[in-house]
Amino acid sequence: MIVAVFALLWFFVLRPQRRRSMEQLQMQDTLSLGDEVITAGGIRGYVRQLDEEVLKVEIAPEVVVRLDRRAVAAVVQEEDDEPQPPTQNESGEG
Repeated sequence: MIVAVFALLWFFVLRPQRRRSMEQLQMQDTLSLGDEVITAGGIRGYVRQLDEEVLKVEIAPEVVVRLDRRAVAAVVQEEDDEPQPPTQNESGEG
């Protein structure tokens, strides 16, 4: 019974957490100059310089902060298209 509980715990908790952790590390390792990033504190900025553990992020014109790579929570994905206005059928008219 204890082995079954441990197997369920591993399958539903530990395995997904490990996968998310690996994805986060991979994202931090593949940062490049010019990427727009969001820090763990919620600050958005652009990567201006990369070192092994530290990167410099421009958060406003001529305002550059030094961050540890681990502080980067996400890379902002570029949107392909601007939102389209609703068509006549979607807006409820007609």
